[in-house]
Amino acid sequence: MTVYLFMSSQICRLTERGQVSMPAALRRKMHLKAGQLLRWEPVSATEVRIVVEAAEPDPLRALGYGSRFRKGKAHATSDWMEELRAGE
Repeated sequence: MTVYLFMSSQICRLTERGQVSMPAALRRKMHLKAGQLLRWEPVSATEVRIVVEAAEPDPLRALGYGSRFRKGKAHATSDWMEELRAGE
């Protein structure tokens, strides 16, 4: 995602723990959400580029997806295998 913003400069302060808060106007303009990954690339001794990382699909998110389409009680794996083999 490449977004070119022509905004007035905004300053934020680095905390003792090394944290910064991105200005809300910038987050909204770039459509950033909590949990998104930002990669920090040093450009020079006094400049850093921040790149929004592409969201990777989470394979664990698919777990339980099929339960929306199943009616009634969940089946054990052995039940599913028996049903599949019945068609052979």
